[in-house]
Amino acid sequence: MEMMLRNMFQSLGKSRSANRLAKKYGLRFGAARFVAGETIKQSIDAVSGLNKDGRIATLDHLGEFVFSEEEATLSADMCIQTLEAIASSGVQSNLSLKMTSLGLDISRELCVNNMKRILNRARQYGNFVRIDMEDYAHCQVSLDIYRELREEFDNVGIVIQAYLFRTEQDIQDLSALSANLRLVKGAYKESPQVAFPVKKDVDENYKKIIQMHLKNGHYTAVASHDEVIINFTKQFVSENGISRDQFEFQMLYGICEEMQKQLVKEGYRVRVYVPYGVDWFGYFMRRLAERPANAWFVLKNMFK
Repeated sequence: MEMMLRNMFQSLGKSRSANRLAKKYGLRFGAARFVAGETIKQSIDAVSGLNKDGRIATLDHLGEFVFSEEEATLSADMCIQTLEAIASSGVQSNLSLKMTSLGLDISRELCVNNMKRILNRARQYGNFVRIDMEDYAHCQVSLDIYRELREEFDNVGIVIQAYLFRTEQDIQDLSALSANLRLVKGAYKESPQVAFPVKKDVDENYKKIIQMHLKNGHYTAVASHDEVIINFTKQFVSENGISRDQFEFQMLYGICEEMQKQLVKEGYRVRVYVPYGVDWFGYFMRRLAERPANAWFVLKNMFK
C-alpha cells in the first residue's frame, strides 16, 4: 500500500494538469505545512521566525514547469528578487534553485546565462547559491554546468544524491573543486539500472559519501531527517576531530521541528530549506511520496 501511494504521488508531481489545478486552489489541503507561502514576504517572515531560535535557512522560489524562455527569465528574476529581499531584510539565508526553472530543458545557454545573472547578484550581497539536483536525466548536465560556473564563481554549490550508483565517483571527481555539497538520499523515482532499489543500500552509500567528503576536508551539508544518519555524522566528526565549521545539518521546512531545535541547542549549525511560490505542487507531491503517512495530514485538511 505504501509503495502504491508513493508511486501515485510521484506521478501526480509530474502532471501538468494536476499542477494547474493546485495553482487554482492555492496552498490548501495541508501544503502550507511544507511551503512557507506564495510570496517573497511570506517566505522572509518564515525565515525570520527560524532565525529567532538559532536556525538559518535556504530559500527556494519553487518552479519546475517552465516551457518558454520568458518563463525561465521570470524565474531567474524571482531568484534575484529573493536575494534582494534577503539582503534588505537582514535575515540569515542562502538561495536554492532548480536549473530546469531557469530554462535548462529549453537551452543550456539560456540556463547558464540565467545562473550567471543570479550568481553575480549573490556575490554582490556576499551570499551563496545552491543548485538542487533533479532527476537522473538532468544529473550529468547539472554537474557539467556546475563545473563551468566554478571557473568564475566560488559562491555556488550543488546537491549530490546517495541513491545513484554514480555518486561515489562524482564525489571523488568534485573533490578537486573543493566543492561545497549538500548530500541527500534522493527523492525522485529512478530506474534500478541507475539507482539502488533497496533502502538499506542507499543508507550505506549515504554514510560512505558523508565520510568521503568530510575526510576530503570540504564543506558538507548533511540533509536528512533520519536520526540514524544524524547520529552517525555526529559520531564520525567527533572521532575524526572535524570542526563544526566544516559541516551543517539541513532539514525541510515543517518537518522534524523539535529535532532541528535540539540540534541547535547542542551547538550544531542547522539550515532549513524553505520553499515558497505558486508553483509548489511538484515539491509537495515529493514530500508526500517520501513519507506517505503525511497523506493523512492532507486528508484531514480537505474536510476542514
